[in-house]
Formats: sequence, C-alpha cells, structure tokens
Amino acid sequence: MAYILGLDTGGTFTDAAIIDSKNGALIAKAKAPTTREDLSIGLGAAIQSVISQMTKDQHKALKQVCLSTTLATNAVVEGMGGRIGLVMIGFDENSLTKNNLGKSLGNDPVAIIAGGHKTDGKQQAHLDMAALEAFANEHGKDISAIAIAGHFATRNPEHEIAARDFLRKKTGCPITCSHELSSELGGPKRALTALLNARLIDLLDRQINATNDIIKTSGIDAELMVVKGDGSLINQQLARIRPVETILSGPAASISGAAHLAGVTDAIISDIGGTTTDITIMSNGTPRLSPKGATIGGWSTMVEAADIRTGGLGGDSEVSVIDRGIKGGVTLGPRRAIPISSLAQQHPHIHKILDDQLENPIASATDARFVVPIFTGEPPEWLTRSEYRMAIDCRDAGVTAISELAETRLAMGAIDRLVARGLVLISTFTPTDAVHILNQFNEFDTSAAEKAGKLMARQRSGSGKPQAENIHIFAQMVLDRLAIQSGLALIDAVNAHENNRHAMSEQNPILVQMIASALKPSDSTLISTGIRFHRPLIALGASAACYYPAIAKVLNADLIVPEDADVAGAIGAAVGSIRQSARVTITQPSDGTYRVHLIKGPVDFGELEQALDHAEHVVRDDAEAKAKIAGGHNIDLTASRKVENIDLGGGKTLFIEAIVSATASAQVN
Repeated sequence: MAYILGLDTGGTFTDAAIIDSKNGALIAKAKAPTTREDLSIGLGAAIQSVISQMTKDQHKALKQVCLSTTLATNAVVEGMGGRIGLVMIGFDENSLTKNNLGKSLGNDPVAIIAGGHKTDGKQQAHLDMAALEAFANEHGKDISAIAIAGHFATRNPEHEIAARDFLRKKTGCPITCSHELSSELGGPKRALTALLNARLIDLLDRQINATNDIIKTSGIDAELMVVKGDGSLINQQLARIRPVETILSGPAASISGAAHLAGVTDAIISDIGGTTTDITIMSNGTPRLSPKGATIGGWSTMVEAADIRTGGLGGDSEVSVIDRGIKGGVTLGPRRAIPISSLAQQHPHIHKILDDQLENPIASATDARFVVPIFTGEPPEWLTRSEYRMAIDCRDAGVTAISELAETRLAMGAIDRLVARGLVLISTFTPTDAVHILNQFNEFDTSAAEKAGKLMARQRSGSGKPQAENIHIFAQMVLDRLAIQSGLALIDAVNAHENNRHAMSEQNPILVQMIASALKPSDSTLISTGIRFHRPLIALGASAACYYPAIAKVLNADLIVPEDADVAGAIGAAVGSIRQSARVTITQPSDGTYRVHLIKGPVDFGELEQALDHAEHVVRDDAEAKAKIAGGHNIDLTASRKVENIDLGGGKTLFIEAIVSATASAQVN
C-alpha cells in the first residue's frame, strides 16, 4: 500500500489531501491559512493536520508529495517578482511595444543588441559581445535574474546560448533562454515568457525550499513533485529552473480534482481562490490545452497549459469604492489584499487603529488600509532611493496604517511599487470581510470586519452621500459586485471556447444590466431577458458555497459544489502524472533542401521523408529524455507528423512546412 500527499498552496489557504495511489480514494484532508510572509508556516500547519489523521503505517507508506501552487499565477496577475534584466538579440526597439512586452518589463533594464538569425536559421548579424559586457557591468549587481530572447532563436539558438554562457559567468545570475521554453515563432511573445520565467525563479525557489523543510521536519521520506500548468508533474529540480511552467498549476490541479470528484465529464468549471478565479470548459473529462499558450492577467505567453481564463477576482480581492459619479459603488481586484478580519486575528493591535479612524469625523481614502512588510533584514539594493527608504520605514513600523507611512502621492506610489516587488502586502476590506459581516463565514475576526465595513460604508460618492447606509448594505454591495464580475467572466470564457474569441462582457452595458437585474429583479423593469448555461457549473474553492449560489442564479446554471471541493486542487495534484512533449519544425529554404531546425542548430536533407524520419527520431529521444529529467519511468511515447502543403493543381503541391511532435507519458519514479 502506498499513499500520495497532495498540496495546494493558494493565496488564502493551503490545502492538503492524502489519497491511496491504487484507487485514488481520499484518505484524509486538511486546510490551513496561507502565510505569504513565511510559506513554511501555512504549509507546515496543513501537513501536520493531515498526517495526524493517519496511522503510523500509513505515514511510513507516504512515497510521494505533489505540490500545486498558485504562486506563479498570482505573481503574474499582481505584477510581482524580482527585478530582472532582459537581453533582446537582433530585435529593434519597436519589439518592446508588441505583446505588452514593454509594459511587463516596466522599469527593469533591457539591452537591445545586434545579432540573431533569419527565418532559415542563418545568422543575420554578428553577436555584439561588447554590448553584452556593458550590460553586465552596468546592471549585473542590480538584478536577480536575466532573460534572453534571440531573433528566430527557435530556428537557431546559437546566439542565445553564447549570451547565456557569457552572462552567467560574468554575473552569476540565473538565466532563462527563450528557446528553452518554447519552439514556437513569435519573438516578443517568447521574450515575455522568458522574462516572466526569470522573474519567478526566486519566488518559486523559496516555496520549494519551504516545502522541503516542512516535509523533512514532518518525518516524510518522499519525492517532491510540482504540478505544471497542463496538470502534469515535474520534479522540483526542473521546476526551480522553469517556474513559468507552473503558471496555472493551481487551476490545472483543480480541474483534475473536479473531474475526479464530480463524476461529470462535460462541465464549466470555476475555481475561486483568494486572489484569482480560474475558469475552464471540460469536455470528455479533460480540458483542452490552450492552442496559443496560457494567457494570465492580460499577459499572453507561450506556456503550454490547460485552456484556462484567469482573472484577478477572488475572496481576498481588494475592495475599492467609486468616489466619482453620482451612484458610487465598489470595484474588486485585481490586486489581492489580506482581509481585515484575518489581519486582526494575527495582529489584534489594529483594532485600536480602526477605532481611532472611526472617531475621526471625516472619512479618509486611507481608512481601513494597512501595510504588512513580508521581508526581513535589508531591502534589496536594486530598489530606487524612494522605494528603499519606504521599505525601511515599512520594516521598522511593522503592521501599521498606510496613513502613518504615506502622506503624499509619491509615498503611496512607493508603497504600490513595493507591493509589486513582493516586499510588502496591503490589508483592506475584501469579500471575505463581507461574508463575515453577513454571518456566512466566521473563520476570522468578525468585529474587525465590521469596523472596516463602517469605515468603507461612510466614504463618499461623487454626490457627497455615503456609499451605504449601514455595514450590511455595504457588505451586500461587495458580494453583488463579485457575482456580477464572476458572471461576466464566465460568459467571456464560454464565448471564447465556442467562438474562439476573447470577448469583454464587462464593456457591454446591456449585458451588465441584464446580470444585475437577474441578481436583483425590479418591479419597474418593463422587459427582462435571461441567460441559460447548458452545461452544469462546477464551483470549486473554499468559498464556493458562499459565493456561487448567487452566481449560478444569474446565469441560470445547474450548480455542482462537489463534496471535498474545498481541497480539489490538492486532490488533483495527488492524482497527476508526468507528461513531456517535444516538437521540431521542418522548412524548405530552397528547392531540394529540407531543413530540420534542432536545438543544436539546423540540419539539411535532400528528401522530405529523410527529414521527417530524422525529426521524429529526435523528438522521440527529446521527449523521453525530458520525461526522465522530470522524474518519470515506464515511459510511453507517441509521435505525430503534420505536413502543410498548398495544392497547385494538376497533381502538384508546394511544401510550406512540417511539424513533427512527440509526447512522453510516464509514472513518477
């Protein structure tokens, strides 16, 4: 008998589940609050709680630990991560305007240097080593990692490899090359994927270290595996150098868990966590893979992942009041905040601050808003001067009101940038606080939620009137807004699935009004229309039972909240397996020449069949090697060939290109 421990570290809770490896039966489950300032605390609590439900013999039979994490997804959505350097080889500055590359880069340094290759894999210019050295000298000590993207590097990665070797020796930084993450064309998109990978390295490394420490302390002798964005597993060594592949790890595991728990093969699945809501369409028991790579929080990547739409909306989404316009109201997200009710439970002194703010007769935009530092020691040297000073102030003040640290817009901007860098967190009113006020959830400090609700409700709209007459009305405003935004997100997901386009339902006022009217019907309405979902809606997440009955109502959907849905991600992690893919492109640069574009460089053949055979041999070996590196054995290989021709008539065809792919499926060692 062998058992598997599945772990799912979400923005709010860390879940643990133990299953029987033979039949997938759930043996035990547990939850603990996620402690972002020190992940090992929440992980440790969840692990200790779940293994306490096992016998000694069962404990000894734990042979595998599988970690599903929303850390990478949340970091991308919230714009968090270390300061990195981007090296673009053979591109022009206009490339930064494509695929939101420049926006994602922000103020981090970039070097656009000569080099790169042409579409046929031949060099377009010599690699500018002097420019690389200048970049290393200027920024090597101010960045945590480097991303490198070369022009047509998937056709010939020679310059990316040379730049990587030089910069690694010169700076000692972890380095990500774009060709290592994807074989697809599209330079700016590959560059963005490499940039995100470099930015996530330190974050995921810390989480893996924390997990290993807890596993060891708990007396568990098992291999640690990590869930990828397509729901498959890789070992921790590979996850450390390719953290971007864990984007959508959490929702992918939840999909596997939903299929395992619900016994429904065709459904719309929505997993609401603390930071994000993840939506996918499941057909025949599995989600389709995203044909163009994962899109997270507006960033389009080349990460192979389940076709999941992820948005910054969750139980811990930051609530902001609308202070312009006559009606007022609230907006949610995309940034996550620590719920006031949770913060007060850990730091009771904030009650005094809330009381003082309530005694002030004038409402302030900074009321019920706190700063929580999550770093110790000295701040990173790569911060700007104003950020560095603010980081010191935050560290020294500890958990305190934002108004005590930021009296100017400049200071507020510095705090926002520290949040983006993952050095401090914001605590304010969230939907979690709203359900405490409405007595739908009582895990944390309800009194603190009520005080924060009073402070938020009394803030003024553009008409000068308070946002709400009392805290219960304000709390319901927040939950209504959550239902509206969730409903619109689900409609967008279904439209994208059926019509292969990304609609923006929130920009459609008629649709918004339709959902709002369904949520709160009015006798004054002269006409009403409705929405009907023709597949069941499976709601996952610890708060699904609180939020989703209202959401299913406005969508006229049959709602399923599976038993044990609160740990679906942990169960999905535990039932995962290893799956690795490889692909090679074949082009025809001239008549009678078929070029196979390999990682080691292009190879030419005189016959297409020879090129196809060689490519298949390479991808089979590559996929098998990747599966072994990921920690697999008993490997099963499948391969496919896709040849694209144009029919010229008269029995003649024109060869365009060929794609040869292989997939290796394996069990964990």
